[in-house]
Amino acid sequence: MKSNRTGILTMAAVIGIALSVSFAAFAAPKPAPSQDIVDTAVAAGQFKTLAAALQAAGLIETLKGPGPFTVFAPTDEAFSKLPAGTIDSLLEPANKEKLVSILTYHVVSGKVLAAQVVKMNSAKTVNGQSISIIANNGTVMVDNAKVIKTDIICSNGVIHVIDSVLMPK
Repeated sequence: MKSNRTGILTMAAVIGIALSVSFAAFAAPKPAPSQDIVDTAVAAGQFKTLAAALQAAGLIETLKGPGPFTVFAPTDEAFSKLPAGTIDSLLEPANKEKLVSILTYHVVSGKVLAAQVVKMNSAKTVNGQSISIIANNGTVMVDNAKVIKTDIICSNGVIHVIDSVLMPK
């Protein structure tokens, strides 16, 4: 009987510890993200072309700034869908203005999370033009690009990953 009581007490203690750890995990605030939009994108490894384009356009420091910004970030695969030679041409210093226009068309001022995006029909971008937003049956389209991952929280905003490069009108 004594060993049975000890076993029950031990089990109760283990359950109590497990519950207190579980509740502490829920109660503890999530730490603020430490990486800005640029560092987060670079660390992800799938935005090398975007990082190179931001560098060529002189936008790195801006997107490392306080923001907040919402970036619809095309992956390297999205950039590969562009016609041959397009990326190389855009990265040339003579095309910096056009590159800046394209890249700033991917950025919205403020931190717009996915729950807000799906309620919008459009959003004004940093370049001054608006992107169209269509949410239908769990798919969100931003202009011609499908949103493939959402709410990558950064210290100065949020990234939503898209499968195509957006082109201003």
